[in-house]
Amino acid sequence: MESLKKNEDFSKCYRTGRSYVNRDLVLYVCGNDLNRNRVGISVSKKVGNSVVRHRITRLIRESYRLHEQMFNSGLDMVVVARTRAKDADYYRIEGALLHLAGKAGIYDQKSNDMDD
Repeated sequence: MESLKKNEDFSKCYRTGRSYVNRDLVLYVCGNDLNRNRVGISVSKKVGNSVVRHRITRLIRESYRLHEQMFNSGLDMVVVARTRAKDADYYRIEGALLHLAGKAGIYDQKSNDMDD
């Protein structure tokens, strides 16, 4: 998994991308000129202290990593944790991420069903 690191990449995704929302996460998606995905994760100080923020970041990163092969490629994605995510466990974060990816049409759920 490659990360979005530069502020200009985050800003471009916020400006030009489409956003999808559920109770735990916000997903911004825009295309890139690369043949791979880049993911940025943003967790505000409003969500909690650094321990809480890093825990949520790790949960989002791991959820994406385990399902990475089912995502369309050539995308920049920014995942923003909402305040309600602070009490979420791994399965809730994973479900929220996959739900948003499905809403965005960037996740092939059929591939996931074959793995079960």
